[in-house]
Amino acid sequence: MSEPATAQLYRVELPMAVGFDHPARKRSASDSLVLRLEVDGLSGIGECAPRRYVTGETSDLVADALRALPLEAIAASVRGTAPAGLLARLLREGAAALYALPGGNNLHCLVETALLDLLGKQLGLPGTELVPGPGGTDGTAAGTPSALPVSQVLDLSLDVEEFLDTRGPFHFVKTKASNDIARDVRTVAAIRARLGDRVPVMVDANMSWTPERAVGHTRALREAGATLVEEPLAKGAWEHLARLRAEGGLPIMLDESVRTLDDARAAVAHGACDAFNIRVAKNGGPVAAARLAGFAREHGLGFQIGVQVAEVGPLITAGRALAFRNPDALTVEGGQSDRFFPDMIVSPRPAVDRDTNTVPGVPGHGFGLELNHRAAPWAEARRTEGDPAWHPAAPAATRTPRSEDPT
Repeated sequence: MSEPATAQLYRVELPMAVGFDHPARKRSASDSLVLRLEVDGLSGIGECAPRRYVTGETSDLVADALRALPLEAIAASVRGTAPAGLLARLLREGAAALYALPGGNNLHCLVETALLDLLGKQLGLPGTELVPGPGGTDGTAAGTPSALPVSQVLDLSLDVEEFLDTRGPFHFVKTKASNDIARDVRTVAAIRARLGDRVPVMVDANMSWTPERAVGHTRALREAGATLVEEPLAKGAWEHLARLRAEGGLPIMLDESVRTLDDARAAVAHGACDAFNIRVAKNGGPVAAARLAGFAREHGLGFQIGVQVAEVGPLITAGRALAFRNPDALTVEGGQSDRFFPDMIVSPRPAVDRDTNTVPGVPGHGFGLELNHRAAPWAEARRTEGDPAWHPAAPAATRTPRSEDPT
């Protein structure tokens, strides 16, 4: 008789050693949900990072939706299906469709990354074989590099001169817009003066511009040397985006506006953008994110493999697996977990080579990570196969209290 399958939820709010500031949010702690699934001695861990301003989801909403997790159906499929066959179905259909998951993109990502990790460990496969894409299935395959260059992000908490002095070498620069276009123009000009024309420079406005001012902002940034502008207007402002693209003189990358394949289709139909920012959690998991990359490629658009600020574990390596399977991305964001978190809840620590600003392929099997002892204080709830209720994972007195985060 097999042991009952279990699901354990961790709500992780690690304090950040270095904060991050942009027009939509100031962040000083992580806000991730981590799920550990165990079926007959096999385990996998997944992660999502809900952001209200991105998808409308919060950690509370995702945790509530997780109460309807079809744990029995998931366990039955792991036990009753050949692992390679189940992986093939998961990569073809995605976890949301395969298990009729409730909730939105972040819940789908949370469950899908955990299942892919479990199957990767069961089959002895690297993370790059757990994500669809045209690239090779390991870091040494033909046409796929053993390491990828990552972009450097200048947020509003850091002075441009300090950034240029300490954050190189530079392959691609993204600077967060402020509420002062003159300051942003000076920032881009300073980057161009130091780096010349060899490095793309993108300004991320995080939906903070109005249609009336956006054309002037974009033209001024173009004159200063910007290469692209990211998400300048309100989500889904297709007509205004198309006008800005035609009149502003800079290519537009969309992020918050493109959460689903239907969003991507609408953006293309309106001629509203030149590229997508693809993020594993925002877009509903590795499978849906890979579909967006394929859609962009099919329609002649560029794409970036991006991150949510302050990812804490599986999202980091799942995003890297996606990047290695899609090496034609305009750029890859490597995240800053090495700067944000002196201690992490996973081992081994996801690597970043700061001498070259590159990231290696995903080591080991699955997404290459295991929870360590630092995860224990963040355990929140546990469910066991056969019992539909979720129960506290630890006595309330020993659990770390949550901070309030309205976004």
